[in-house]
Amino acid sequence: MPNSAMRSRSILALLLGGLLLTACCIAGSRSAAAFGMGGFGHMGGFGGRPMPGGGPMMGPRPGPGPGPGGGLVGRALGRGGWPARHPPIIGGGGGGGGYVGGGGGPVGPGNNGGNRNNGGGGAPQQGNQNFVPNEVVTAFAPGATPQAIALIARRYELTQLDSQNLPLLGTSLYRWRLGGGRTVANTVRALGGERIVASVQPNYVFTLQKETAKIAAGPQGDAAQYVLAKLQSAQAQQVATGKDVVVAVIDSEIDAKHPDLDGTIVKSFDALGGDAKPHAHGTSMAGAIAAHGKLLGIAPGARILAIHAFDDTPGAAHGSSFVIYKGLQWAADNGARIVNMSFAGPADPTLQRMLAAAYDKGIVLIAAAGNAGPKSDPLFPAADPNVIAVTATDSDDHLFPMANRGRHIAVAAPGVEIFALAPGDEYVFTTGTSIAAAHVSGVVALLLEHKPSLKPGDIRAALTATAQPLGPPRPDSDFGAGLVSAYRAVMWLDRSPPAPTDGGAQAKQ
Repeated sequence: MPNSAMRSRSILALLLGGLLLTACCIAGSRSAAAFGMGGFGHMGGFGGRPMPGGGPMMGPRPGPGPGPGGGLVGRALGRGGWPARHPPIIGGGGGGGGYVGGGGGPVGPGNNGGNRNNGGGGAPQQGNQNFVPNEVVTAFAPGATPQAIALIARRYELTQLDSQNLPLLGTSLYRWRLGGGRTVANTVRALGGERIVASVQPNYVFTLQKETAKIAAGPQGDAAQYVLAKLQSAQAQQVATGKDVVVAVIDSEIDAKHPDLDGTIVKSFDALGGDAKPHAHGTSMAGAIAAHGKLLGIAPGARILAIHAFDDTPGAAHGSSFVIYKGLQWAADNGARIVNMSFAGPADPTLQRMLAAAYDKGIVLIAAAGNAGPKSDPLFPAADPNVIAVTATDSDDHLFPMANRGRHIAVAAPGVEIFALAPGDEYVFTTGTSIAAAHVSGVVALLLEHKPSLKPGDIRAALTATAQPLGPPRPDSDFGAGLVSAYRAVMWLDRSPPAPTDGGAQAKQ
C-alpha cells in the first residue's frame, strides 16, 4: 500500500478516536451530574438507617466531589474528627435543591422545590432561598487555634455572630455574617477548600407547620376534642398519663401562664433571644401534649421543656438551623425523652448528625410531615430516618389535603379543626401536621411512663403495629401505618412474648 494512503488512514483513525473519547467524557459528566456530582438527589445526605416501609437509604459517598445530596464540598468520612458512620456536613443535603450546589429552587412549606427536574449544579437561586442570605455555619478541625480561625475570618471577611458547643456532635459550631458582598454559595465553596474547616453550610430556615387557626367562640371542653375519642385517650389514661415524662417542644414562645398548662412547663430556654411574645403555635403544641384544664392533652401528666427557637411572626413563624441546634442540645442536656418538632424545611446535614446522636442517646424524635402539599419533595426533619414522621387526618379519617406525602410517613393522627390552646387564656381551632405530631408526642409520653426502658425503635414499633390502617396496605401509603391508637399502643406493651416454636428452640441450640 502506498505510504500516502497509509498516512491518510492513520490520520482518519486518530480523528475518529478523538471524537469517541470526547463523547465518552460528555456522557460521563452527564452521568456524574445525574448521581449528584454537581447535581442533587431528593433523598440524599442520610446516614444509612433504613426508612420505615422502604429499603435502606443510600449512604454518603466518601472522597472528593459532591455527595449524593448535592452541594457537598467533599471530605472523606471521619476526617476532621467526625464519626465515620456519618456523612460529611460541608454544604447542603438532599430534599430538592435550595442548598449550595443543588439544582432547582428551595424546598419549604408552599414550595415544591423549584425546578424538580433540573439536575444541574450551581449556586442556589436568589430571591427565593430557604436559608439566611448572609450567614454561614462552620466547624473547625480538632486543634485549630484561635489565631488560625481569626485568620480565616479576616481572609473571607467574616464577622462572628455566635458560637455553640454541641456535645451531641463533639464539636463547636460558629455562625458568621458574610462581608465584602460575598454570597453564601461562593463562601461555602471557598471555605470548603480550607484545611482547618471541618464543615461549612448555609444557616437554613425552617417554618412552623400550622395551616390555619381561628379563635374559638369559647371553651367547649371535651365535646370539641374529637381527637380524644379517635386516639382512645381516655382508655389509655387509665393506664398512664405520661406522668413526669419530659417532652421538649422546639417551637415558638409558649404561654406558660395559660391555666390549662399550670405546672406543666418545668424549664424554659430562649435559644432565639429577644423579647418574643407568647405565640399561638407553641402554646397549641404544648396544650395538645399536656393540657389539663378545660382542654385535655393526650398526656396530661407530662412535663414540658419549652424551647423558644421560632419567632413570633403571625402565621408562618420561622427559625434557623443554628437556633434549632442549640435547642436540641439543650433538650438533650436537660433529660428530654421526647423532642417534638412541629416545623419543616430543607435537608440540613448538621441537624441530621444531631438527630442521629440524639436517637443513639434514646431520645424519641417526632416531627410534622409538613403542609406543602402532595407534590412537595420530602421536608425535614420529618424525612430523616431517625424521626417519626406524622401526617394529619380529620374527624372522618380523611387525609389533610395539604399534608406532605412519602414513604417516610410513619403514622397519622388527628390534625384538622383541632381545639387547641392560645395565648392569653384563649382557645383556637387549628389545622395542620404540626398539631398531629404533638398528639403523637403525647402518645409516646404514655408509652414511656408505662415502660421507661423503651428505646426509639421500640416506640416506632409500638405505634406502627397498633395503628389502624386507613388506606391501601402498601409501603407508600399516604397515612403511613395508619391512625395512631394510644390505648392499643399502651396495651401492646404488655403483650406476652410468643412461645418459641420447635424451630426457634432448635435455632437457639
